[in-house]
Amino acid sequence: MNLDLVTLAEIEAAAVRVQSAARHTPLIEVSWPGPGTGRLLLKCENFQPMGAFKIRGAFNMISQLSPDQLKRGVITYSSGNHGQAVALAARQLGAKAVIVMPTTAPTVKVDGARGFGAEVTFAGTTSLERQSRAEAIAAERGLTIVPPFDHPMIIAGQGTIGLEILDQCPNVATIVVEVGGGGLSSGVAAAVKQRADHVRVIGVEPEGAAKMSRSLEAGAPVTLDTSSSIADGLMTIRPGNLTFAHVRKYVNQVVTVGDADTIRAIRWLYRHARIVVEPSGAVTTAAIMLGLGGIDPSQGPVVAIISGGNVEAERYAEYITAPMR
Repeated sequence: MNLDLVTLAEIEAAAVRVQSAARHTPLIEVSWPGPGTGRLLLKCENFQPMGAFKIRGAFNMISQLSPDQLKRGVITYSSGNHGQAVALAARQLGAKAVIVMPTTAPTVKVDGARGFGAEVTFAGTTSLERQSRAEAIAAERGLTIVPPFDHPMIIAGQGTIGLEILDQCPNVATIVVEVGGGGLSSGVAAAVKQRADHVRVIGVEPEGAAKMSRSLEAGAPVTLDTSSSIADGLMTIRPGNLTFAHVRKYVNQVVTVGDADTIRAIRWLYRHARIVVEPSGAVTTAAIMLGLGGIDPSQGPVVAIISGGNVEAERYAEYITAPMR
C-alpha cells in the first residue's frame, strides 16, 4: 500500500496554524539519569492548556474544517488526552464535540473533556471498540470524525514539537518519543528527519502494549490480542497504517519499558524536575534510565518528550511514594 507521508511543508504550515491554541513549551535541563554522563532536556508538553501534546494535532485538523462541518460538530474516540484536546479545540472554534472514551478512562480525563463542554460517551476498553461506536454516531448525526492519530493533519500537528525542539536545541543528538498509535512519533520523526537527518529518533512503548515493535518485526501493522499497561494513553492495540509507514521510514529504533520502570521514572521526574508526569509521558525517561535504544550521551544533548501530565492525584501519590526497587 503506497501512502503519502507528511511533508516538512505541511508540518511548518501546522506550526503557524496552531500558534493560537498550543503553547511553545519549554525545554528543561535536568541531571542525567542513565548510564554514563550527558545532557538531558525535557520537552514539557504536560504544560499545554489541556495537559498534553494532543492539542496540536486536534487544533490543526479542526481549524481546517469547513464552516458547515464546524456547525454540525465533531467526534473522536480517545483514551483521554486526545478527547480533551478535541473538546478544547472544538470549543475554541465554535463547534460541538462528542468524545467516545473507554469504560476504564481515568476520571481526570473524563472530567477534563466535559469541562471543555464536550458530550462524553463510553464504549468498551479497546481503541477498535471506541472507533466503531464513534463511526456509528458520526453517521447517525452527521459529525466529522477527528481521528486520534492516523491522519495526515493530526501527524502534521504533532510534528510541530519536532520543529520546536530543533529550534530550541540546534545541536540535539537524540530525541526520545512516546509511541501509542504513532501520531506523535510519526510527526516528530517526520519533522526532524526532513530537517536534520543526522538526529536519532528513538520510540518508546510499554511492554504490555508493544504494537509498533511487533508491527515492525512483521513488516506491516498487526493487532495485539490484548494490551495491559499503566500508561493508558499508549495502550492502543494496533498502529495506524499511515503512522506505521512514518515510523518505519523515520524512527531509528523502537524500544519497550515495563510498568515498574515507568513508575521509577515518574518518581525520578518528580524528585529531580519537580514536574507532574502521567505514565504515558514518563516512558521516554524510563528508557533513558535503562540505557535503551543505543543512546550515547557523549554524542550530544538528548531530548525526552514529556507527552502529558493528566494523572489521578491519588494514583500519582502512589507512584511518587512507591518504595525504590
